Amino acid sequence: MDKKNQTLFTVVIVIVILIALAAIFMGSNDEKQQTKQQTAQKTAITVSASAVMTEAFTDIEKEFEADNSGIDLIMNFGNAGSLRMQIEGGAPIDVFAPADVIHMDMLASKGLVYNDSRKDFAGNTLVMIVPKGNVLNLTSIEDLSKPEVKKIALSDTEASTVGRYTKQSLMEEGLWNSVQNKLLTGDTVKNSLVFVERGEADAGFVFMTDVSSAQPDTIEVASSVPVSTPIVYPIAVVSSTQHKEESKLFIDFVTGEKGRFILEKYGFSIPQNG
Repeated sequence: MDKKNQTLFTVVIVIVILIALAAIFMGSNDEKQQTKQQTAQKTAITVSASAVMTEAFTDIEKEFEADNSGIDLIMNFGNAGSLRMQIEGGAPIDVFAPADVIHMDMLASKGLVYNDSRKDFAGNTLVMIVPKGNVLNLTSIEDLSKPEVKKIALSDTEASTVGRYTKQSLMEEGLWNSVQNKLLTGDTVKNSLVFVERGEADAGFVFMTDVSSAQPDTIEVASSVPVSTPIVYPIAVVSSTQHKEESKLFIDFVTGEKGRFILEKYGFSIPQNG
Protein backbone atom coordinates (compact mmCIF):
# COMPACT_ATOMS: atom_id res chain seq x y z
CA MET A 1 0.00 0.00 0.00
CA ASP A 2 1.50 3.37 -1.03
CA LYS A 3 1.81 6.23 1.39
CA LYS A 4 -1.23 8.08 0.02
CA ASN A 5 -3.53 5.07 0.33
CA GLN A 6 -2.14 4.29 3.78
CA THR A 7 -3.00 7.79 4.96
CA LEU A 8 -6.48 7.52 3.47
CA PHE A 9 -6.98 4.15 5.16
CA THR A 10 -5.90 5.60 8.51
CA VAL A 11 -8.33 8.50 8.14
CA VAL A 12 -11.20 6.10 7.37
CA ILE A 13 -10.36 3.98 10.43
CA VAL A 14 -10.31 7.07 12.67
CA ILE A 15 -13.67 8.22 11.30
CA VAL A 16 -15.21 4.79 11.90
CA ILE A 17 -13.89 4.78 15.48
CA LEU A 18 -15.24 8.28 16.13
CA ILE A 19 -18.65 7.32 14.76
CA ALA A 20 -18.71 4.22 16.98
CA LEU A 21 -17.73 6.22 20.06
CA ALA A 22 -20.37 8.83 19.31
CA ALA A 23 -23.02 6.12 18.98
CA ILE A 24 -21.99 4.59 22.31
CA PHE A 25 -22.02 8.01 23.98
CA MET A 26 -25.44 8.87 22.59
CA GLY A 27 -26.80 5.46 23.58
CA SER A 28 -25.47 5.90 27.11
CA ASN A 29 -27.08 9.32 27.35
CA ASP A 30 -30.36 7.93 26.05
CA GLU A 31 -30.30 5.21 28.71
CA LYS A 32 -29.53 7.73 31.45
CA GLN A 33 -32.30 10.01 30.21
CA GLN A 34 -34.72 7.08 30.10
CA THR A 35 -33.79 6.09 33.65
CA LYS A 36 -34.30 9.65 34.86
CA GLN A 37 -37.68 9.81 33.14
CA GLN A 38 -38.74 6.49 34.71
CA THR A 39 -37.64 7.68 38.17
CA ALA A 40 -39.42 10.99 37.70
CA GLN A 41 -42.60 9.18 36.73
CA LYS A 42 -42.67 7.11 39.94
CA THR A 43 -44.98 8.11 42.78
CA ALA A 44 -43.08 8.49 46.05
CA ILE A 45 -44.88 7.21 49.16
CA THR A 46 -43.42 7.92 52.60
CA VAL A 47 -44.21 5.34 55.28
CA SER A 48 -43.58 6.25 58.93
CA ALA A 49 -43.31 3.10 61.03
CA SER A 50 -42.10 2.20 64.51
CA ALA A 51 -38.49 1.02 64.72
CA VAL A 52 -39.63 -2.52 65.57
CA MET A 53 -40.85 -2.82 61.98
CA THR A 54 -37.46 -2.01 60.41
CA GLU A 55 -36.48 -5.48 59.21
CA ALA A 56 -39.95 -6.64 58.18
CA PHE A 57 -40.88 -3.43 56.37
CA THR A 58 -37.52 -3.34 54.58
CA ASP A 59 -38.37 -6.73 53.09
CA ILE A 60 -41.93 -5.64 52.37
CA GLU A 61 -40.58 -2.54 50.59
CA LYS A 62 -38.58 -4.70 48.16
CA GLU A 63 -41.49 -7.02 47.45
CA PHE A 64 -44.02 -4.21 47.05
CA GLU A 65 -41.83 -2.21 44.68
CA ALA A 66 -41.18 -5.35 42.63
CA ASP A 67 -44.96 -5.73 42.22
CA ASN A 68 -45.63 -1.99 41.79
CA SER A 69 -42.89 -0.53 39.60
CA GLY A 70 -44.56 2.87 39.46
CA ILE A 71 -44.29 3.46 43.21
CA ASP A 72 -41.15 4.36 45.17
CA LEU A 73 -41.46 3.66 48.91
CA ILE A 74 -39.55 5.85 51.36
CA MET A 75 -39.30 4.28 54.83
CA ASN A 76 -39.08 6.48 57.91
CA PHE A 77 -38.43 4.51 61.12
CA GLY A 78 -38.47 5.85 64.68
CA ASN A 79 -40.43 5.74 67.92
CA ALA A 80 -44.18 6.02 67.56
CA GLY A 81 -44.51 9.26 69.51
CA SER A 82 -41.93 11.14 67.47
CA LEU A 83 -43.45 9.91 64.23
CA ARG A 84 -46.91 10.99 65.37
CA MET A 85 -45.63 14.46 66.22
CA GLN A 86 -44.03 14.75 62.78
CA ILE A 87 -47.44 14.12 61.22
CA GLU A 88 -49.08 16.59 63.59
CA GLY A 89 -46.45 19.12 62.52
CA GLY A 90 -47.35 18.74 58.87
CA ALA A 91 -44.54 16.45 57.69
CA PRO A 92 -45.27 14.94 54.24
CA ILE A 93 -46.14 11.43 55.43
CA ASP A 94 -48.48 9.15 53.50
CA VAL A 95 -48.83 6.06 55.71
CA PHE A 96 -48.51 5.70 59.50
CA ALA A 97 -47.77 2.36 61.17
CA PRO A 98 -47.09 2.81 64.91
CA ALA A 99 -46.41 -0.07 67.29
CA ASP A 100 -49.53 0.64 69.34
CA VAL A 101 -53.04 2.02 68.99
CA ILE A 102 -52.67 5.04 71.28
CA HIS A 103 -50.70 7.21 68.84
CA MET A 104 -52.98 6.20 66.00
CA ASP A 105 -56.03 7.06 68.12
CA MET A 106 -54.54 10.50 68.85
CA LEU A 107 -54.20 11.24 65.14
CA ALA A 108 -57.65 9.82 64.40
CA SER A 109 -59.22 12.10 67.01
CA LYS A 110 -57.78 15.08 65.12
CA GLY A 111 -58.85 13.84 61.71
CA LEU A 112 -55.25 13.32 60.63
CA VAL A 113 -55.75 9.78 59.29
CA TYR A 114 -58.44 8.18 57.15
CA ASN A 115 -60.35 5.92 59.54
CA ASP A 116 -61.75 3.85 56.70
CA SER A 117 -58.19 2.88 55.71
CA ARG A 118 -57.18 1.81 59.21
CA LYS A 119 -56.36 -1.85 59.86
CA ASP A 120 -54.69 -3.84 62.63
CA PHE A 121 -51.92 -5.63 60.75
CA ALA A 122 -49.63 -7.25 63.37
CA GLY A 123 -49.22 -8.23 67.01
CA ASN A 124 -46.26 -8.85 69.29
CA THR A 125 -45.03 -10.06 72.69
CA LEU A 126 -43.07 -8.09 75.29
CA VAL A 127 -40.01 -9.88 76.69
CA MET A 128 -37.18 -9.23 79.14
CA ILE A 129 -33.72 -9.93 77.73
CA VAL A 130 -30.36 -10.33 79.48
CA PRO A 131 -26.75 -10.66 78.27
CA LYS A 132 -25.81 -14.12 77.04
CA GLY A 133 -25.18 -16.46 79.99
CA ASN A 134 -27.60 -14.67 82.35
CA VAL A 135 -24.96 -14.54 85.09
CA LEU A 136 -27.38 -12.82 87.48
CA ASN A 137 -29.93 -15.61 86.96
CA LEU A 138 -32.81 -13.24 86.19
CA THR A 139 -35.99 -15.18 85.42
CA SER A 140 -38.80 -12.64 85.91
CA ILE A 141 -39.37 -8.91 86.18
CA GLU A 142 -39.54 -9.30 89.99
CA ASP A 143 -35.80 -10.06 89.92
CA LEU A 144 -35.07 -6.54 88.69
CA SER A 145 -35.43 -5.21 92.23
CA LYS A 146 -32.38 -7.23 93.33
CA PRO A 147 -29.45 -5.02 94.43
CA GLU A 148 -27.03 -6.73 92.02
CA VAL A 149 -29.10 -5.43 89.10
CA LYS A 150 -27.53 -2.05 88.35
CA LYS A 151 -28.76 -1.05 84.88
CA ILE A 152 -32.03 -1.81 83.06
CA ALA A 153 -32.39 -0.83 79.39
CA LEU A 154 -35.76 0.73 78.61
CA SER A 155 -36.88 2.89 75.72
CA ASP A 156 -38.74 6.17 76.26
CA THR A 157 -41.86 5.47 78.31
CA GLU A 158 -43.86 8.25 76.62
CA ALA A 159 -42.86 8.02 72.97
CA SER A 160 -41.85 4.37 72.62
CA THR A 161 -44.39 1.56 72.69
CA VAL A 162 -42.05 -0.90 74.42
CA GLY A 163 -41.33 1.71 77.06
CA ARG A 164 -45.00 2.40 77.65
CA TYR A 165 -45.99 -1.26 77.88
CA THR A 166 -43.05 -2.03 80.17
CA LYS A 167 -43.80 0.84 82.53
CA GLN A 168 -47.43 -0.26 82.70
CA SER A 169 -46.43 -3.83 83.58
CA LEU A 170 -43.90 -2.75 86.19
CA MET A 171 -46.44 -0.43 87.79
CA GLU A 172 -49.08 -3.16 87.85
CA GLU A 173 -46.58 -5.46 89.58
CA GLY A 174 -45.62 -2.74 92.08
CA LEU A 175 -42.02 -2.61 90.81
CA TRP A 176 -41.83 0.73 89.04
CA ASN A 177 -40.60 2.80 92.00
CA SER A 178 -37.89 0.30 92.88
CA VAL A 179 -36.34 0.26 89.38
CA GLN A 180 -36.59 3.89 88.25
CA ASN A 181 -33.08 4.79 89.43
CA LYS A 182 -31.62 1.86 87.43
CA LEU A 183 -33.02 2.80 84.05
CA LEU A 184 -30.75 3.25 81.04
CA THR A 185 -33.03 5.03 78.60
CA GLY A 186 -32.88 5.24 74.80
CA ASP A 187 -35.22 6.64 72.16
CA THR A 188 -36.27 3.33 70.61
CA VAL A 189 -36.37 -0.39 71.33
CA LYS A 190 -33.27 -0.78 69.16
CA ASN A 191 -31.29 1.24 71.70
CA SER A 192 -32.32 -1.14 74.49
CA LEU A 193 -31.26 -4.10 72.39
CA VAL A 194 -27.80 -2.61 71.82
CA PHE A 195 -27.33 -1.78 75.53
CA VAL A 196 -27.89 -5.42 76.47
CA GLU A 197 -25.86 -6.73 73.53
CA ARG A 198 -22.86 -4.73 74.72
CA GLY A 199 -23.31 -5.74 78.34
CA GLU A 200 -23.98 -2.13 79.33
CA ALA A 201 -27.28 -3.20 80.94
CA ASP A 202 -28.06 -6.20 83.14
CA ALA A 203 -31.48 -6.55 81.57
CA GLY A 204 -33.67 -4.83 79.02
CA PHE A 205 -37.12 -4.85 77.47
CA VAL A 206 -37.82 -5.46 73.79
CA PHE A 207 -40.44 -7.08 71.62
CA MET A 208 -39.97 -10.75 70.82
CA THR A 209 -39.49 -9.83 67.17
CA ASP A 210 -36.42 -7.72 68.07
CA VAL A 211 -34.60 -10.74 69.48
CA SER A 212 -33.84 -12.19 66.06
CA SER A 213 -32.11 -8.97 64.98
CA ALA A 214 -29.62 -9.05 67.87
CA GLN A 215 -25.95 -9.78 67.27
CA PRO A 216 -25.31 -13.55 67.46
CA ASP A 217 -24.62 -14.99 70.91
CA THR A 218 -25.04 -11.68 72.74
CA ILE A 219 -28.44 -11.93 74.45
CA GLU A 220 -31.08 -14.38 75.61
CA VAL A 221 -34.71 -14.11 76.61
CA ALA A 222 -35.13 -14.33 80.38
CA SER A 223 -38.92 -14.25 80.41
CA SER A 224 -42.02 -12.96 78.68
CA VAL A 225 -43.69 -9.98 80.32
CA PRO A 226 -47.42 -10.02 81.08
CA VAL A 227 -49.40 -7.11 79.63
CA SER A 228 -52.97 -6.18 80.42
CA THR A 229 -53.55 -4.66 76.98
CA PRO A 230 -52.87 -6.73 73.84
CA ILE A 231 -49.95 -5.46 71.75
CA VAL A 232 -51.53 -4.69 68.37
CA TYR A 233 -50.12 -2.59 65.55
CA PRO A 234 -52.43 -0.43 63.39
CA ILE A 235 -51.74 1.09 59.99
CA ALA A 236 -53.60 3.88 58.17
CA VAL A 237 -53.38 6.45 55.39
CA VAL A 238 -52.51 9.96 56.62
CA SER A 239 -55.24 12.39 55.59
CA SER A 240 -52.80 14.98 54.21
CA THR A 241 -51.45 12.56 51.60
CA GLN A 242 -51.49 13.52 47.96
CA HIS A 243 -51.47 9.85 47.00
CA LYS A 244 -54.37 8.20 48.79
CA GLU A 245 -54.92 5.34 46.34
CA GLU A 246 -51.25 4.38 46.19
CA SER A 247 -51.06 4.54 50.00
CA LYS A 248 -54.09 2.26 50.31
CA LEU A 249 -52.43 -0.08 47.85
CA PHE A 250 -49.45 -0.39 50.20
CA ILE A 251 -51.71 -1.13 53.17
CA ASP A 252 -53.49 -3.80 51.14
CA PHE A 253 -50.11 -5.35 50.39
CA VAL A 254 -49.05 -5.34 54.06
CA THR A 255 -52.29 -7.02 55.11
CA GLY A 256 -52.35 -9.33 52.11
CA GLU A 257 -50.77 -12.74 51.62
CA LYS A 258 -47.23 -11.56 50.81
CA GLY A 259 -47.18 -9.00 53.62
CA ARG A 260 -48.48 -11.50 56.18
CA PHE A 261 -45.87 -14.05 55.11
CA ILE A 262 -43.04 -11.57 55.71
CA LEU A 263 -44.47 -10.41 59.04
CA GLU A 264 -44.80 -13.97 60.30
CA LYS A 265 -41.26 -14.72 59.13
CA TYR A 266 -40.04 -12.04 61.53
CA GLY A 267 -42.14 -13.39 64.41
CA PHE A 268 -45.15 -11.09 64.31
CA SER A 269 -48.59 -12.51 64.95
CA ILE A 270 -51.44 -11.63 62.59
CA PRO A 271 -54.67 -10.24 64.14
CA GLN A 272 -57.90 -11.95 63.14
CA ASN A 273 -59.07 -8.94 61.15
CA GLY A 274 -55.62 -8.60 59.56
